[in-house]
Amino acid sequence: MGRIIDNPAFRERVRIFTDRLDAADALARLMERDFRGAPDAVVLAIPAGGVPVGLALADRLELPFDLLFVRKLHMPDNPETGFGALSEHGEILLNEQLARYLDEETIRRVVALEREALEERIRLLRGGKAPVDLRDKTAIIVDDGLASGFTMLVAIREALRRGARRVVVAVPTASARAVDMVAPEAAALYVVNVRSGPYFAVAEAYTAWRDISLSEAAALLRSWQTAG
Repeated sequence: MGRIIDNPAFRERVRIFTDRLDAADALARLMERDFRGAPDAVVLAIPAGGVPVGLALADRLELPFDLLFVRKLHMPDNPETGFGALSEHGEILLNEQLARYLDEETIRRVVALEREALEERIRLLRGGKAPVDLRDKTAIIVDDGLASGFTMLVAIREALRRGARRVVVAVPTASARAVDMVAPEAAALYVVNVRSGPYFAVAEAYTAWRDISLSEAAALLRSWQTAG
């Protein structure tokens, strides 16, 4: 199992970050001793909510930045819940406990819809630019939180498929269940706020929470590219 590095002072607490930039600052403080200016590391944000966190973290740690595209498979009757995840190159990971409530045709239909949505994200946010070469790199995968962990598992496997030497997961908040699931597949997992219990929502770690649209993520990326 990979190392788990958290902040004991923030365990089980809610409303500890003002917003995603505040969360990125807290995450950077947890990681800077190990990664500030690391010559072999690159920050990879999962769009869309991971983009502001990843951009700020890369800036604080003085590391290169790129995107890593994966997509949650949403339950047809509850878009807030996922029954698995899909990678850019077609790997599908199912949460069998939830997927068993869906028939094969429904699963195929959802996968097709989510693949189209993922391709649209790639088109809008990558814009034809080649992804960063991850060969022999430490890939630091960033999102704004881990709820079930399935999307992050697919992201880890995608980074390894692209040649990353090792993968580190960095998130401001996570459920204890997701930490237990993800940590064995990562070299390390940095998480400021870990919460246990039967119910977990990423949003509860933030006082000012809202979804990040694709257009907003694209604007953030344009500003970053202009500044660079």
